[in-house]
Amino acid sequence: MLKKVDNYRYLIPTSYKQGMRLEGLIYANDELIRQIEKDQTMDQVANVATLPGLVGRSLAMPDAHQGYGFCIGGVAAADLNEGVVSAGGVGFDINCGVRLLASSFSESEVRPRLEQLLNQLFRDIPCGTGRRGLLNVAKSELDQVLRLGAQWAVEQGYGKEGDIAHIEEYGKIPQAEASLVSHRAKERGHDQLGTLGSGNHFLEVQVVEQIFDPELGPKFGLHQGQVVVLMHSGSRGLGHQVCTDYLDLMQGAMKRYGIVVIDRQLACVPIQSREGQDYLAAMAAAANFAFANRQMITHWTRNAFERVLGNGDLKVVYDVCHNIAKREEHQVGDRKKEVLVHRKGATRAFPKGHPALPIELREVGQPVLIPGSMGTCSYVLVGTEQAMRETFGSSCHGAGRAKSRTQAKRETTADQLLQELKDKGILVKGQTRSGLTEEKPDAYKDVSQVVEVVHNAGIARKVAKLIPIAVMKG
Repeated sequence: MLKKVDNYRYLIPTSYKQGMRLEGLIYANDELIRQIEKDQTMDQVANVATLPGLVGRSLAMPDAHQGYGFCIGGVAAADLNEGVVSAGGVGFDINCGVRLLASSFSESEVRPRLEQLLNQLFRDIPCGTGRRGLLNVAKSELDQVLRLGAQWAVEQGYGKEGDIAHIEEYGKIPQAEASLVSHRAKERGHDQLGTLGSGNHFLEVQVVEQIFDPELGPKFGLHQGQVVVLMHSGSRGLGHQVCTDYLDLMQGAMKRYGIVVIDRQLACVPIQSREGQDYLAAMAAAANFAFANRQMITHWTRNAFERVLGNGDLKVVYDVCHNIAKREEHQVGDRKKEVLVHRKGATRAFPKGHPALPIELREVGQPVLIPGSMGTCSYVLVGTEQAMRETFGSSCHGAGRAKSRTQAKRETTADQLLQELKDKGILVKGQTRSGLTEEKPDAYKDVSQVVEVVHNAGIARKVAKLIPIAVMKG
């Protein structure tokens, strides 16, 4: 049933499953598609294609794997008036995302103090399941965080005005409404601002190993041999609770709107319904919390560099969302149309000239940040016009899980893993030993293969390759 279109695209026709309203399209090469076929990803792409009011195709990026309702790596766009919004199409960690910081240091300048730097970062940035932050935000102040996002953090002295321009949505989704975030969600999140979390969240000190585009690299502020920092975190317990609350609400509301879904995990409501608008406003508030969270982590990262190396002037290259649903204008058929783009484990990849980008990036395009697994390389790419035509301006978001956490823990010990990484010149510090083994490098797909698919399919173009030298895990 799966039709190979070319070396990087596989089509799922509407005949694959009863009820499909549009085709599915998976970006992969021959090896990645074999991995994708091992779980329920293909069925989930097809299931999404049964939802009412979608436009274009139901998409999966090359890092795709089975998720809740939507596959992780899934992209789908809905007509604003006739379509639906699904909390499962965003996911539990709302605005889980990555931010890249560029330093003025070379690897040779950092190496002698690398262990000291990692220890300082570990002291300054709380990480791990349920960990509290250094800042306990009052409940009244939390509403301001949910409304203003990264802007709140900068106004409180945790950053610089220049940071804001290099964050997706300028670090604040204006539709946010704090009153639509439950008391339980706020309870879970009020003391987690500025925390890394656990699982696949991390902070890595990296080195720019290779520049693929000698013109774009410097325009992004990157050069070979430079030390950079890549962080991955989200909205913590607050975002998880928002998703849980609105999944329950959507499952109860579908009958009122005559919506029947093929999988209850695809619970959805019309975008223009009261429930749909409430979810989007609460989701935006959780996304703003995540923007503020990464801004706080940035502040404490700068402090650690200042304390250990004498210079904390780290510049924000860019900050991108992974789990989000956003109103955007895209070409649909022969006309421009406003749609709601669900990106679940997918990254926005806008091209040069796009009005959503800050002036200094508008002439080159949006940086697309693709982290690898612990101990492997990461990539910086740039968005393209091809992505606007094919994927609603979207790209992959990482390597994509290949093994369950249970399997990964069964295959190796923390001591073995730490030694393997040390032999590669990579220092690692984790909150728990099991958290490290769950995230071992081969628990994920080969990020270089994933990026090659995206690059050769033309939906994002390679700019730089980064390799880790120190890794901090929850």
